Parts: sequence; structure tokens; C-alpha cells
Amino acid sequence: MADSLFLPLAAKSSNAHSSLFFRNCPSPSRLLPPKSSSLLLHGGEKKISVLGLSLYSRVSLPHRAAPIRALDSDVPHPLHKGSVNFKNKKSYVEWDSLTAKFTGAANLPFLLLQLPQIILNARNLMAGNKTALLAVPWLGMITALLGNLSLLSYFAKKRETEAVVVQTLGVISTFVVISQLAIGEAMPLPQYVATSVVVAAGLILNFLNHYGMLNSTIWQFWEDFITVGGLSVLPQIMWSTFVPYIPNSILPGSIAFVVAVASVTLSHSGKLSEKGPKFIGAISGWTATLLFMWMPVSQMWTNFLNPDNIKGLSAISMLLAMLGNGLLIPRALFIRDLMWFTGSLWATLFYGYGNIVCMYLLKTISLEFFLAATVGLIAWIGMALWRDAAVYRYNSPLRSLKELVFGS
Repeated sequence: MADSLFLPLAAKSSNAHSSLFFRNCPSPSRLLPPKSSSLLLHGGEKKISVLGLSLYSRVSLPHRAAPIRALDSDVPHPLHKGSVNFKNKKSYVEWDSLTAKFTGAANLPFLLLQLPQIILNARNLMAGNKTALLAVPWLGMITALLGNLSLLSYFAKKRETEAVVVQTLGVISTFVVISQLAIGEAMPLPQYVATSVVVAAGLILNFLNHYGMLNSTIWQFWEDFITVGGLSVLPQIMWSTFVPYIPNSILPGSIAFVVAVASVTLSHSGKLSEKGPKFIGAISGWTATLLFMWMPVSQMWTNFLNPDNIKGLSAISMLLAMLGNGLLIPRALFIRDLMWFTGSLWATLFYGYGNIVCMYLLKTISLEFFLAATVGLIAWIGMALWRDAAVYRYNSPLRSLKELVFGS
């Protein structure tokens, strides 16, 4: 999602499972169901029914058996309503742990993607070459920062620790670049101060919420803020991509801002249908994902208009983008998170691999590099689909995809 997705679009790998059912719970008291709950073991069938668990309990097996629908993407670990088959529990737990490690490993390519820009900016600052920093658009960096903060909140609410760290790394690395721009006077000071306040508040609030220490009213205010911000920025960025072929205007962002504020207000007033609040709650995550999904569209549009610009792209950077986002795909598929899967797959195919294809067609990379990237990508996605189907004991990987999109 492109640091998370990448830079947009990081992580503690889950090596230890305190029990078969629970890991990384906020507190030990939440490991056990309330008194009204029951755990029923059916000896012959080796199945278990899980009822009435605490909202913040991290149920390793049951919650992942139920796909996360689009409107429920921000719900913390929806639980499976029926029985869960534990016949294949060993491979299930192993794949759970491994996909979490893949997500943690995505930190490396994402960090390597941002690090060259940070080093270059530092060299220019030390050399007194502040003009060079004007080449980095601070508005674009703020857009990426907003996307990372939105996704950070999304994963913090779901207690998906590894993905939380991925997004935290994205926020911090992007903010470092923004700070360099402010030092080099390539970004106005008032905007930098406002951005710093938002970043500090976002990191603190998400940390507190991740560990269950935040008041729900404060968290709701933060969610409303990133919902309005994301929904306002997305159409404006999409519109600006095609300027000067269309008039330069702030109208799309202004209209979206009014719609976002009205939607949030109606959601709190109770005047929407039952699905209305769910839809509003899912907007921030989806707008952040769409922001990152738009990055490759914008890049390919630029490539189409100015093919020579492709020579300025680094093949290694595009490969790192493909690797980072590709490492997130197995986890998103495993927990049946449609939003996460969509963003990660899109960024892998169209941001990373898509630009590699463009570079090969314009003969800026070798055939061997292109073939290695192609074979590696196909093998990785194929492995993720096959392994997921095997863990769930499905006959075809298509069933995993069907569950992901349509539910069980």
C-alpha cells in the first residue's frame, strides 16, 4: 500500500504463542471468556465453539476463519460464528506465525526505499545546497503521511501488531524527510508545525489505543479527523494527476471535504441506516488504500506522457517496492482482510512490477532482470495461494479468494 503499501506505503514477529488460541492480547485478563461464555469441546469431531469473547481478545484461529467484508474491515478481529475445525491446527499455527514474520520482514525493503532520499537530503543540507530539496514535493509527502497514519489507525484497531509497526516506520521515515524539507526551507514553517502536531498526536493515540489505554471518545474524534482528511485529499490528488489536461482546481477536494464532514455528522446523529456507520468507519482505511493504489496510476500516466522519464527510475527501487508489498500479501489473505489484500496486491503488481515492465519495454533493464522479477513474483503469489488453501484444507486456492471477496 506504496510505502505500506510502500511509503505509502513495520514489526515484532509473533514467534511465541502463549496458547493455541490466544496471542498478543492486551492483558492476561482478556485471555478468558466472560462468565456467560462457554467453550464446548466435541471430542469425536475435535471442534470448538467460541462464544461471547471479549472484544479485544486476539483469537488466533477462530477470527481468521471468517473473512472481513468491506464494511467490516475496521472491526477488530470478527469472530467465526460457528465451529472451527482444529484437525489441521499445527500447520495453521505455523502459517500464522510465518505470515506475521513476512509482514515484519517487509520493514527492510520499505526502509531501504526511503533511506536513499534521506541520505541525499542530508548531504545537500550539509553542503548548503537547499535548492536541491525543492525537487521533493512536500505536499506529496504529507499525502503519504496521511495515508500511513490512516492505515496505522486501521491496523491498531485490529491489533495487527506487525502491520502497525510497518505503518509506524512509514510515518517516521516520511516525517524525517518532511523535517529535512523544513530545515532546507523547502516547506513552509506553519505547515510543518501543524504536520508535526498531527504526527505526534497520531503516534501517541494509536499507541494508547493499540494497548487498550485510550478513551473511546478521543479515539472516535481521531478517526473522524483522518476520515475527513483522507476523503478530502483523495479526489484532489486524482484530479491533480491529469492537470494541465484538465483545469487546475481545488473544487474536487472542497466538495469531498463538505461530503466527508456531513457524513461524519450524520453518522453521529443516528440518522443513517444500520450499515451507514459501518460504511463511514471503513472510509479512512479504504481512502488510504486508494491513495496508495493511485500512486502507480499517476506514475504510469507520467511514463505514458514522458517515456524518457522512465530512465530516471531505479530498477532496484521498483524491485524493493514489489518485494515489500509482496511480503504483505500472504498475511492479508490469511486473515481474510480484503482491504489490505487489495492494496498490497495492487501495489505489488502495478507499482513495483508494473514499472519494471515499463522499464523493460523501454530497454532500461536487462531481459535477465525482467525474467527474474517475473518468475519470482509468480512463484511467490502462487505459493501464498497454495499454502493458504492447504492450511484451510481447501481443494482449490480459488475458494480462499472467494472467501476473501464474498465471505464464507
